Amino acid sequence: MLAIPFPAIDPVLISFGPIAIRWYSLAYIAGLIIAWRMMRRMGPKLSDDMTIEAMDDFIVWATLGVILGGRIGFVLFYEYSYFAQNPMEIFAVWRGGMSFHGGFLGVCIAAWLFCRKHAIRPIQFGDLLAVVSPAGIFFGRIANFINAEHFGRVTDVPWAMVFPNGGPEPRHPSQLYEAALEGALLFIVLGLMFRVDAIRERSGVLLGTFVAGSAITRMSLEFVRTPDAQIGIMTIGQWLSVPMLVIGLGLIAWGWKRRT
Repeated sequence: MLAIPFPAIDPVLISFGPIAIRWYSLAYIAGLIIAWRMMRRMGPKLSDDMTIEAMDDFIVWATLGVILGGRIGFVLFYEYSYFAQNPMEIFAVWRGGMSFHGGFLGVCIAAWLFCRKHAIRPIQFGDLLAVVSPAGIFFGRIANFINAEHFGRVTDVPWAMVFPNGGPEPRHPSQLYEAALEGALLFIVLGLMFRVDAIRERSGVLLGTFVAGSAITRMSLEFVRTPDAQIGIMTIGQWLSVPMLVIGLGLIAWGWKRRT
């Protein structure tokens, strides 16, 4: 079968002796910085409590939530047996291995604690996070592609790629699909929704759209990703997305009935 060769991208951008700067780390840093800059601009439009100073403070909370939640989720949900035998590997985050659902929970916990500290309404703050989060997801998926991890199933589509760790068969570049849908598409949709006063004034609608949209795209893309462990008729990723879909739709319905 014809296939596009995987681009020869060195995961390490530059190294100084034992110190290495990796594309994987830079992708997460870029996503966090872009999200932070957007929060500084958009936060005051949603609430007077979301000051620029508070948004500057939250970037530290968000970073901890993404890294700790994403890594812990990956260890518990997907590779528990491996890390139980190799516990020191848990800290090797530069090699990849982050869970979207774990990172999502980590940021939710960090945001809730942050809102309690700064007396900010959690639902309104969740709307803000919903608008800026797809930027981070986009760069995270690009990082997965550069690391040649989380590639898709074997396929014969014209744009299939042979990944270094995926054997000789051409596979779906599913990381790029996720970057396009979970990242770019949701970023555009939520950005346009944020501009509509009738939507922005209904707390919970933006957050619900992000949560439900993320769940739908993840459940759909599981059919082209290298499958996770099956639990019944669905994969772990799909099962974890089911409560997200229910909560997201519930937030949209609840938020649309009330006005801030």
